[in-house]
Order: sequence, then structure tokens, then C-alpha cells
Amino acid sequence: MANIKSQKKRALTNAKKNLVNSAAKSELKTAIKKVLKAVEAKDAEAAKVAYNECNSLLDAAVTSHLKHKNYVARQKSRLAKAIATIK
Repeated sequence: MANIKSQKKRALTNAKKNLVNSAAKSELKTAIKKVLKAVEAKDAEAAKVAYNECNSLLDAAVTSHLKHKNYVARQKSRLAKAIATIK
């Protein structure tokens, strides 16, 4: 544990931020899985709804520096491609 007061505060802040980031990443992964599950069930309507929700979470992840823009672009493309196979 740190001895300097500002570093003690920094440790607390980092712990709080870690919880927030972990929750956001988990929510993102869940949204991606939801889309893939709907695609697997061949439910086009549910897949599109889940995809739209997932897109907004992915965009938020980029703006909050949680994920890299290339990761987000790859996931969006991958999910759109998966939805396109339902016909």
C-alpha cells in the first residue's frame, strides 16, 4: 500500500474505475453474445434489435477508451455478416 496521501487516493480511484470498466466490458460481451445467440436461433428480428443495442454499446466503448476503434469495427462487421446469413 502507498504511503503518500495522494497515492492512497489514486489507489481508491483506480479501484472504483476498474469496477466501472469491468462492468462495461461485461455488458458489451453479453450484448455481442445476445446477437450471436439470436443468429444461431435464426431469429432475424431479435438479431437486428440486439445488433442495434450492441452497436450503441460498441460506440460508447470507443468514446470511453474501453476498446480500440479497430476492435469495434471488426465486431460490427462480424455481427452484421452473421445477421446477413439469416435468410
